[in-house]
Amino acid sequence: MSLVSHATSERRGENHWLLRFELHLPYSYEALWHALTTPDGLRGWLASADVLERHLGGAVTLRRPTTGTVVSGHVSAWDVERVAEYTVSGDGRIRFHLEAVGTDSTVVRFVNERGGTDEDRLDCLAAWHEHFELLEAALAGRPTDWSAWTDARRVRLRESYASFSRAREAS
Repeated sequence: MSLVSHATSERRGENHWLLRFELHLPYSYEALWHALTTPDGLRGWLASADVLERHLGGAVTLRRPTTGTVVSGHVSAWDVERVAEYTVSGDGRIRFHLEAVGTDSTVVRFVNERGGTDEDRLDCLAAWHEHFELLEAALAGRPTDWSAWTDARRVRLRESYASFSRAREAS
């Protein structure tokens, strides 16, 4: 069973969104910090980091392994082992805030502030949800084999988010 639950989102003006996930993961913050802030760690669940200057203002260039799409930007917040935030073209502001719970558990509060239509919002919610499931697997010693990846899980997640949105609108 996945430790990733559905995210929330809120409109922040026309075609602007704030997406939020809160993950409670049975891993130390050191393990999560490595997965979120190093090229080796990111490759296992998110993207190849062609450039990753690990300091405030540092350059970031991420290559999506499934499409080859490249996004570039900078490190917009950096508090070692606590906050990593990247602002990249097309994806907006991506913030990971870690909070240790004991010695072997961590809460990750994730925010993605970005532009886009409601359809883009649903796509992003599904994509981040799937990436966090991949993060969980990578932390468990099963990094993603991108050559075998398909979008089947993402398609199901997107429909789940769309259904949830329709239900909320109907109430």
